[in-house]
This record gives sequence, C-alpha cells and structure tokens, in this order.
Amino acid sequence: MKYISTRGQSPAQSFSEILLGGLAPDGGLYLPESYPQFGDDELSEMRSMNYRDLAFAILQRLVTDIPAADLRTIIDKAYTPEVFCHARVSTDATDITPLLTLEPGLHLLCLSNGPTIAFKDMAMQLLGHLFEYVLAKTGRHINILGATSGDTGSAAEYAMRGKQAVNVFMLSPHEKMSRFQTAQMFSLQDENIHNIAVRGVFDDCQDMVKAVSNDHAFKHANHIGAVNSINWGRIAAQVIYYFKGYLAATKSNEQQVSFCVPSGNFGNICAGHIARMMGLPVKHLVVATNENDVLDEFFRTGVYRPRGSANTYHTSSPSMDISKASNFERFVYDLAGQDGAQVKELWQAVDQGGAFDLNASGLFARVKDFGFQSGSSSHAERMATIRNTWGQHQIMIDTHTADGLKVAQERREAGVPMLVLETALPAKFEDAMQEALQMSPDRPIGLEDIESLPQRFEVLDADVDAVKQLIVARTQ
Repeated sequence: MKYISTRGQSPAQSFSEILLGGLAPDGGLYLPESYPQFGDDELSEMRSMNYRDLAFAILQRLVTDIPAADLRTIIDKAYTPEVFCHARVSTDATDITPLLTLEPGLHLLCLSNGPTIAFKDMAMQLLGHLFEYVLAKTGRHINILGATSGDTGSAAEYAMRGKQAVNVFMLSPHEKMSRFQTAQMFSLQDENIHNIAVRGVFDDCQDMVKAVSNDHAFKHANHIGAVNSINWGRIAAQVIYYFKGYLAATKSNEQQVSFCVPSGNFGNICAGHIARMMGLPVKHLVVATNENDVLDEFFRTGVYRPRGSANTYHTSSPSMDISKASNFERFVYDLAGQDGAQVKELWQAVDQGGAFDLNASGLFARVKDFGFQSGSSSHAERMATIRNTWGQHQIMIDTHTADGLKVAQERREAGVPMLVLETALPAKFEDAMQEALQMSPDRPIGLEDIESLPQRFEVLDADVDAVKQLIVARTQ
C-alpha cells in the first residue's frame, strides 16, 4: 500500500515514510492510492473479534511495510485494559469502546476510556507506539509540532511522554481551553514535553504548524513531525472504532447504520468517510457543529467559507472552536474524483483567506452520494441536551457529545440505528456541567485535583519565527 497527496504533486510513499512527516511536500494530505475493501465474508468474521483483533484485521490492509507480527505487537501494546481503564459502561475491560444504548435505535459509542478521558486517545496511543517502532528501526529522532483546541494535545503528550527520541511541542490557544484540559497538558513535567500557549485561537495554532511543515529546509534540519489529524496514522486508527460501532449495533451485514460526529477539524468524521469507502454499510455521516458552523454551512450550501480567527467564537464546546478544518481536504479530494490539481486550486483560495463554492462545478451535487448530512447546536441547545439526557437516562454527557446528540435526534430515521460518537468525559468541562445540572461530574481516579498541580508552559504571540526559535533553543 502506497500513499499519495491530495494535491497530486508528491511521490507515492509507504506508511512508515509518511508516518513521521505530517503534510506532504506539496502541502497536501496523504491518502491511500486506493481504499482496501471489506466484503460480507470479512464483516462476518469481524463480528467475533475483540478490539485488538479488529484493529489488526483493518490495519494490516493499510500498513503493509511493517511485518505482521510487529504490527500485531504494536496494536496489543496500544489497546490494553490497563491503558483504557476508565470504562464506565461495560464490565468487559477488553471492550475498549462500549456501546451505550439510550433508547432503541439511538446509541452512544463511548470513546473516552483512555488516559486523558477523550476520544483522541483511541488513535494517539497507537500512534505513540508506531512512532517509537519506526524511530527505533531507522535510528532517527523527531520533534513533534502539534496544535490543539483541547484534547489532541493532552492525548499526544500522554502517548509520547518519556518516549525515546521524541520531543513534543504543542501549541494551544491561550486561556481558551477548559481548566481541566489546560491542567492535563501544562502539569506534565516530562523533559520531552513542551507546552506553548499562543495568544490567539486554534486556527492560528494550526496555521503555524502548517507554516513550519511547509518550510521544508527547517522541517528537514530540525526533524519536524506531526501528530495532528493531518497525520494519516491518526485517521487510520480512528477507522477501527467505526467498524466496532457498526458491528455492535447490528446483527447482520444487510443492516445500515448512521453516525453523528461532533466535528471541528473534520478528522473524526473523515475516518468515518474512509470506513464507508472501505465497505462499511453506513447510510449517513452526520456532521454536528457548534456555533462555529463552517462545516454545517458547507453541507447545507456547497460553500466552504473559513471565517478567520477574529470571527471564531469561544464556546462551551471549545474543542470544536475551529473555523478551518484541515481534514476537509481529504473528503473534497474524494468528492473531486481524486483530482489533485483541482484540490490544489481550491485550497490556494483557502490558504489566501478566501472561500470556494462547489455548486458551479457540480461537485456539491455529489455530496449526497457520500452520505453526508449536517446540523449545528447553540449554547442553550447543548445545555438543554445535557439536562434532558441526565433527566431521561441518568447519564451525564460532555458539551461536545451534547452537540452530537442534539443533531442526531434531528436526523434520526426509522429503522436505521444512529450512533453518536462520544468525545470526552464530562469531567473535562465542569463549569458547563454546573451550569446545566448544578452538579459536578465524577472524576476518574488520579485526576481528582489535577488543576492544583504545578504547571509548566510558555506564552507566545502567533508568530511562526518565534515558534521556530523556541524549537531550536530547546533541542540544541
């Protein structure tokens, strides 16, 4: 299996070659040359598999340059009951992603059982072991530069802390994450973890990561890598739990399901798109946004219009406070029939602060063929959803999951199970839980007083050169 760029101007490379690099040299994102297909017989075999077996069945078709025995060992180390120990639904610790039924046909796919109690752990734990394996094989070292709106950063840092030959430099928007999210990252004292609070919003952080990645001389000289969802390894790992959720919610391969996914950077739902392209019987992929509804606007109108940092709202679901969705490029590449030249032209407009309209080209008419729908949620609506879910089911959900559940309830269809992808435990967003329910959520053991721990971070302006200087200074 080889991987190619969405902009069509970079050579095809193996999984291990693209794992450490993030963006392709032409500025695009990597996708497989063709999607492996899983048919009826293979889906039937998967029904008896646990999470690790399922992960191996899927990833061995996407990762063909790592020996099967080594890949199996990496997967087994990543997905253990000891790592995913915060399970609150299933008594089977090997389940990893239990399915919680709210009512017939409406489910939560619980993805928050990892060490940072957010769905990002599902991919990041695997990515940490993959990085360690490839670096050891090649004798290289890497300086990871990432951006986070709340959950990617802590998941990456917990996956990479203490690992040999790895430094992590994580950019986050200064004072725009929850107190719990901030403490999870900034309280880490590991010497290879470097937190940088940027005066700006997430889009500023993401733009800086891309700018550094596109400075090929600096990237090469300073061994820059990426763990954001621009990294294909992240998306590949997330494909697994779509298969797991489908198999848990159905009894036969003739059934279809729909997934509703809280979406900011489009990485999580992009994995659902990949799963559907690989043969998973998915009827609809429902994009749920908060007030930063750029993606909802696109799926309603065909116009993709990032609004810039000045017009990005700071909301009670802060991990989705994103205006420019990096992974959206992967979907548009497939929508455009894998026409790299067309994608490059569209993103030149976006990179220059503009927008694009896919109506005139006829591409927007094809969106329905890929099963996408969308909706949005406001602060008042997510508070009401949290209250209603607690009142009806005695289940406390976080603000982002509430956005997903609100939109899912609007988009449900009779006879088609709807799975809402849970994003985090509500402990990460205590202020919102207090507002909605006048009560504080339970905290997992070991995270009770995380805000009281000493914090270590630096504050910088949204200045690419300043970030480069810091990386050089810390890695001399």
